[in-house]
Amino acid sequence: MNKQDLINQVSASTSESKTSIAQTIDAILDAVTQAVTRGDTVQLIGFGTFSSGERAERTGRNPATGAEMKIPAAKTVKFSAGKAFKDAVNS
Repeated sequence: MNKQDLINQVSASTSESKTSIAQTIDAILDAVTQAVTRGDTVQLIGFGTFSSGERAERTGRNPATGAEMKIPAAKTVKFSAGKAFKDAVNS
């Protein structure tokens, strides 16, 4: 399912216009992105939790040459599925 499929499905189940649903989805995604960028956690009970983390600098190998190289530290995005979501997927 892509974004347009999601918009179509939500629009069909709510009888709202596709334009309205698209604006709502964009606003939700923007709010989650801004919160996680600030370092906040976004918890949607039953669905999951979005948060950020940090990965330390480490030494890796270039797969083409085998030479050692430094991989810089980076921020990461984490998603942990909620219990209700996991149960729905596993049923």
